[in-house]
Amino acid sequence: MPVPAPMSSPSPDRAQALPLAILQEVFGYASFRGRQAEIVEQVCAGGDALVLMPTGGGKSLCYQVPAIARQRLGHGVTVVVSPLIALMQDQVGALEEAGVHAAFLNSTLSLEQAQHVEREMLSGRLTLLYAAPERVNTPRFLAQLQSLYERGQLALFAIDEAHCVSQWGHDFRSEYLSLSLLHERFPEVPRIALTATADELTRADMVERLALQDARVFISSFDRPNIRYLIVEKGASPRDQLLRFIRDEHEDEAGVVYCQSRRKVDETAEWLRSQGVNALPYHAGMDAELRKRHQDRFLREDGLVMVATVAFGMGIDKPDVRFVAHLDLPKNIEGYYQETGRAGRDGAPAQAWMAYGLADVVNQRRMIDESPADESFKKAQRGKLDALLALAEATDCRRQRLLAYFGEDSRPCGNCDNCLNPPATWDGTEAARMALSCIYRFQQISGLRFGAGHLIDVLRGKETDKVRQYGHQSLSTWGIGSALSEQQWRAVLRQLIALGHVFTEGEYSTLALAESARAVLRGEVRLLLRQPSDTRRAKSTRASRGSARAEAPDLDSAALARFEALKAWRAEVAREHGLPAYVIFQNVTLAEMARQHPRDLDALAGISGVGAKKLEAYGREILRVLDTDA
Repeated sequence: MPVPAPMSSPSPDRAQALPLAILQEVFGYASFRGRQAEIVEQVCAGGDALVLMPTGGGKSLCYQVPAIARQRLGHGVTVVVSPLIALMQDQVGALEEAGVHAAFLNSTLSLEQAQHVEREMLSGRLTLLYAAPERVNTPRFLAQLQSLYERGQLALFAIDEAHCVSQWGHDFRSEYLSLSLLHERFPEVPRIALTATADELTRADMVERLALQDARVFISSFDRPNIRYLIVEKGASPRDQLLRFIRDEHEDEAGVVYCQSRRKVDETAEWLRSQGVNALPYHAGMDAELRKRHQDRFLREDGLVMVATVAFGMGIDKPDVRFVAHLDLPKNIEGYYQETGRAGRDGAPAQAWMAYGLADVVNQRRMIDESPADESFKKAQRGKLDALLALAEATDCRRQRLLAYFGEDSRPCGNCDNCLNPPATWDGTEAARMALSCIYRFQQISGLRFGAGHLIDVLRGKETDKVRQYGHQSLSTWGIGSALSEQQWRAVLRQLIALGHVFTEGEYSTLALAESARAVLRGEVRLLLRQPSDTRRAKSTRASRGSARAEAPDLDSAALARFEALKAWRAEVAREHGLPAYVIFQNVTLAEMARQHPRDLDALAGISGVGAKKLEAYGREILRVLDTDA
């Protein structure tokens, strides 16, 4: 195989200074954050990197800056492998706004448009090209990459959402498996693989399947301190609980509500609209054009709530999402972390709210048990679910548990529901023994197993047709738990399942005893359980919120007026350009403009987020909006 044509080496001083100069000139930032500088240095020098960085941590700069630097040094085009059309379009739009020539190849382009992009790539005029993994694997595209490679014009491969390559991850995509061929066919081209979420199993899979054994691994803190985590027990009407949360905390603010099924998405979105909430549905069963329209509206409009399955969200860069809510339990902590991480990307206060109940636990376990996967995979998935249940049932700091799952030590955060409003606990040992005894009696007397509803009826002494059919009113456990309400018993069972003393099995999710239940029945284990309550809520943050106040909480009245004027101007520009408003400038940059009130272009250029191209394109208009002399 031919090797790339030799390039003349730049001076070491220029190579080291170039990334920071690009960051300042193109993106308008004075310095790198966290480990960005280390990552950029590694990739600019031609080394491979595996990057784990939380959503909102600045992953895209870790390959965009090296892409620009390597092109300026004569290395050619960077190919970004991305799984989602929305992400490609937003990032390409943002790069073009910043003066960087970028393009994407996906199914939204006509044949003529795609051929134009290919010509731009092969000519060397493009700096970054975004493409889906399916496109990268086609013989035509590989042949084009080969042509670039032989001319020494293939600078870098960036593999975004790299956790998709792992069968242990929460979003496995088989088309990612073939991306190892990039290293096989183009061994001289550096690679950077990036993800926001990966436990140890997933990380090991990424290294193995992408042939990144020699890559430097960069793991940033997974902490998102601006996100407040709230988990509540499902009451009689979870939708009403959700509505109270939105009205109390996030009225007229952007948010995402996740539901497990398409039907529930449609019904919840319609119900929220009937209650005066500006909500839209999104799921894979919708017409593709309607789905795209809804996504575009969410990205471009203020205060819209998207009700969706997990088909929505990955790659969505909207920075001002103020809340993410789950009406159903996610599959695992990785999924929960990534989905909640779509809130508060701008660094302003945001909330992750979830309601879950016994039925969620039963349903998730049943889906794992009934999946066609092999037993080792099912065992791993059960372990991941158990970790999520432990988070949901925790009486201590949510954030500590979440970060500990990813191997990170932390102190109590003071910004989750358990820290702000510690839950009541009670000694549930005797109640647990009652429930376990009843499950044992079912099996002993009739040789059958029953579900949670029937168990609670027997414990509370509720005579139903089913109770009479099986003669369970004659059991020694009949009515022994009448002092507890149905809600309390559901909480007990949910926690027994979460603790691993009870498991569900079969089509009807009947209850069975685990080996560890023996010690509980013998009184050898004391169980301190969480007191059920569907009315617990963390202290409201609404006082520090409220449209502009949430986005720029420390502005005085005059600065707030300037901020609103800038937002109105930005909305007009975004409409003219057909882009989301945040691609023009993010709220944090507009807030800083309003706060500093620059009087000339030099002062405006000093504000974080104002690059050279944007200063040239918008500077005088911004000064006009701020009512200053240009």
